[in-house]
Amino acid sequence: MRTSAIRRRFLKGAAATLAAAPLAGVWRKESARAQTGGQISHGIAMHGEPALPADFPHLPYANPDAPKGGRVSIGYQGTFDSLNPYNLKAGSTSQGLTGNIFQTLMTRSTDEPFSLYGLVAESVETDAARSYVQFRLRPEARFSDGAPVTSADIRFTFDLLKTRGRPQQRAAFSLVKAVDTPDARTIRYDLSGIGDREMPLTLGLMPVLPKHALDAAKFEETTLEPPVATGPYRIVDVKPGELLLLKRNPDYWANDLPLHRGLYNFDEIRIEYFRDGNSLYEAFKAGLVDYRDETNPTRWLTGYDFPALNDGRMARESLPLGGTKGMQGFAFNTRKPLFQDVRIREAISYMFDFEWINANLYGKLYTRTKSFFDESDLASTGRPADARERALLSPFPGVVREDILDGKWAPASSDGSGRDRASAQQAVRLFREAGYQIVRGEMARIADGKKFDFEILVTDRNQERLSLNFSESLRRIGVEARVRVVDEVQYQRRRQKFDFDMMIGTWTATSSPGNEQRSRWGSASADQEASFNLAGVRSPAVDALIVKMLASETREDFVAAVRAYDRVLLSGFYIVPLFHTPNQWFAYSTKLQHPPRMGRYAAPLFSSTLDSWWMKRP
Repeated sequence: MRTSAIRRRFLKGAAATLAAAPLAGVWRKESARAQTGGQISHGIAMHGEPALPADFPHLPYANPDAPKGGRVSIGYQGTFDSLNPYNLKAGSTSQGLTGNIFQTLMTRSTDEPFSLYGLVAESVETDAARSYVQFRLRPEARFSDGAPVTSADIRFTFDLLKTRGRPQQRAAFSLVKAVDTPDARTIRYDLSGIGDREMPLTLGLMPVLPKHALDAAKFEETTLEPPVATGPYRIVDVKPGELLLLKRNPDYWANDLPLHRGLYNFDEIRIEYFRDGNSLYEAFKAGLVDYRDETNPTRWLTGYDFPALNDGRMARESLPLGGTKGMQGFAFNTRKPLFQDVRIREAISYMFDFEWINANLYGKLYTRTKSFFDESDLASTGRPADARERALLSPFPGVVREDILDGKWAPASSDGSGRDRASAQQAVRLFREAGYQIVRGEMARIADGKKFDFEILVTDRNQERLSLNFSESLRRIGVEARVRVVDEVQYQRRRQKFDFDMMIGTWTATSSPGNEQRSRWGSASADQEASFNLAGVRSPAVDALIVKMLASETREDFVAAVRAYDRVLLSGFYIVPLFHTPNQWFAYSTKLQHPPRMGRYAAPLFSSTLDSWWMKRP
């Protein structure tokens, strides 16, 4: 369908909206003004306006001329036991479902910090205060069984996720004051008084689930039944824990949308699971897998000298990652009495010897992570707090350390020898202040002689190697950290129930952090099963700054709130920061091709099933 036809369809839907609800303005090219002072538009941005006009031909990083066809094989380490990514058991759900099978009302452009464009919804309406949001559904939107998508399905999904969804969904959707469905294509949410300017976007990213084909009573159960959904693919084969085969739906309702032009190009997507990383690597070398992200720097430096790469059947690339760098680190479970003293947490942090690890294990390819929003204007490290930040922090005296407030703090560094005495002395000093001392080579509590020991939970060999090095370093000051390796399913279950002392966590970052922070660090999520608040943080300052973030009307106020928030988290020493690479390493079959341009804020650069790639013509 030509762009002009798409535009006519959009305007036809807009005219229907105008007829259903009189407007006090006129349609412009991109939007209309409603009687309530709201604006109807094809897209919405967290701050300012979306960059793309209503008649954009395709996403900037998609190739509209990409050919369709072929089968791509993707490999993942681990296993899966569910095809439902939205309930509490979603930690062991298969990859490849979001986007391919399940879709949302609106979808993100990774070329902008946080902008959404209509997918199942053709338009979004809200006012300057964002006191409500209204979505108008596309009349052509269909589920994979041919049933039309209606406002009843959206309301059903909202109610289901609000009561039985993941913790972050329950927390966000519970703020909505009321929901109204005036007709089969319109749903309106009352957001008055909640002070959350991100909520219209959060609701826009809600998946669309079929009321007629989903048993709400069984939603919380693990299932391997192929779902009915609105995406471009259907599941045609499932081997539990091993294989998922997706086939493109020839009757997909959104084939001609500009938003999808150049995306979802493969006829079939084969997703295969491998029990360990070496098996996956060998499968790639043998040509059984077409693409792999490489996360092992040693292998990246030395492991890509094999026939398929040398003779041109495979290629590898290292491309810069744009946008904000997130945080990965050893998370302290502060629900455990052992880790409730911040001096203990800081002391243990001193014993992570990044300089030795980076030189001896990773070929100096990594950079130490210093902020939860590193390498962006949201990071607090390296810059003193300004007047805006200090005003936000003033109700919480002492919650941010002076060196962090002044921008002078950085993670502990060593001389790289592997036996740095200064770091060990600082750690022992802090332990002593917290009531511990070394007795016969063991760190013990002065009051009762109880030995200080704990367990680090890991799930693969890379985590194990890193954790064993950390454990050996801690042994220098008499702390015993036992490293325990478990399979992926057990790892996820223990993570969801917070049944661990310490584990490695990853908190990806965007250029527009918001509601997801409640589930990562908010007090209400500390005891919510399956939340991402691994550390069990309960901080009034954290909670207040999340509210400020979400209520910020200008970019300047938003940046100040995020930086202040970053300083509070750093001052809590809830994790031992690890490291990041400025580039993404990947290798692939030369049968495949990717667009030359990536979304500026895409991290990772590609979706889990390479939705912007295509198979070269023979």
